[in-house]
Amino acid sequence: MSLKTLFASRAGRMKASEIRELLKLLNRPGILSFAGGIPDPALFPAEAFRAATARALADDAVGQSLQYSTSEGNPRLRAWIAAYMTKIGAPCSEENILITSGSQQALDYLGKLFLSPNDTALVGWPTYLGALGAFNAYEPHYDRLDPSDNRSPATLAEAATAAGGRLKFSYVTPDFSNPTGMTLTKAQREALIDQADALDIAILEDSAYYALRFDGDDVLPILALEIARKGSIEACRTVYCGSFSKTLAPGLRVGWVCAAQPVISQLVLIKQAGDLHSATLNQAVVAEIAETSLDTHLPKLRAHYAKRRDTMLDALQRYMPPGVSWTKPEGGMFVWMTLPKGHDGADLLATALETQNIAFVPGSAFFPDGSGRNTLRLNFSSPNETQIEEGMRRLGLLLTA
Repeated sequence: MSLKTLFASRAGRMKASEIRELLKLLNRPGILSFAGGIPDPALFPAEAFRAATARALADDAVGQSLQYSTSEGNPRLRAWIAAYMTKIGAPCSEENILITSGSQQALDYLGKLFLSPNDTALVGWPTYLGALGAFNAYEPHYDRLDPSDNRSPATLAEAATAAGGRLKFSYVTPDFSNPTGMTLTKAQREALIDQADALDIAILEDSAYYALRFDGDDVLPILALEIARKGSIEACRTVYCGSFSKTLAPGLRVGWVCAAQPVISQLVLIKQAGDLHSATLNQAVVAEIAETSLDTHLPKLRAHYAKRRDTMLDALQRYMPPGVSWTKPEGGMFVWMTLPKGHDGADLLATALETQNIAFVPGSAFFPDGSGRNTLRLNFSSPNETQIEEGMRRLGLLLTA
């Protein structure tokens, strides 16, 4: 007997994350990993966490910090996030905020909320692998979201109907995208709003990396641009997903959704059925650190990662052979590399692991159709400058062999 015969059809769409599998290599002696989008643990504000945790567990607070809580999340944290969203151009109240167990849970809940089987989601080509993993369980069809795409809204809607469902949302990581590191311009963001209005669909704005800008000027979030057009978040179709994983610590699993109240209310019902609420203690600790330490912590984070990005870009310039190209991100954690046609990132990874002890993510994992085989993603936030220099030297040797 096998219970696998009883699994729902959606189980067939659930696949192991190539990144999660590659992270297991971090424990292999001598490996130089450029695979995971992992923050540098040396930058975690450990002392601030210790102090905030001690205060949260003090006699007069322990009951609140260890007890069940509301599904919407810690009121103090939600109020801070609402003020932060207002500061970056998206005025809202705490009623527009839901705390989630990382932004990954937010993506899962949004897939559950919007997608019926055979509905279409517009996504980048490539796009964030974790979003595909979250959405896949709801059995969608994917179509290409491309700022330079000249297809009309009617053509996109007809393609969704032909696939057996409706077009439901555009999913985008507009700032220092995972995996490419690229940022959408203001004009491209405005065009996304125009398109969503014409199609009457939602926009899922995944902004996990928004605070990690090293160069250039900030670009307003899509939600902020839409509020400026329509006057209120309650009139907006953009759903903003944020996270403390990249700015404070990923192990806490604290993220948020910012959206019109009808969306938040429905997500609260999903949250209640899913896990009741995110970890109470973690929310209390993050609320205090966000209020007291984040503004001074972020500049250190940006300077640290900017140096590593510069090290990687400089090493790539010196070690890569002709025909290899890569992005030059203004922030975030990733560089996207394109190899000459005929090269295969997965084959290159197998050789790299065997002969050079280096790891990265083959680019095809980020394409819904498995294309982009001559691409790969490199992370610069986790390895130090010496490791980046040596890793890019070894990668260059492989590509010139």
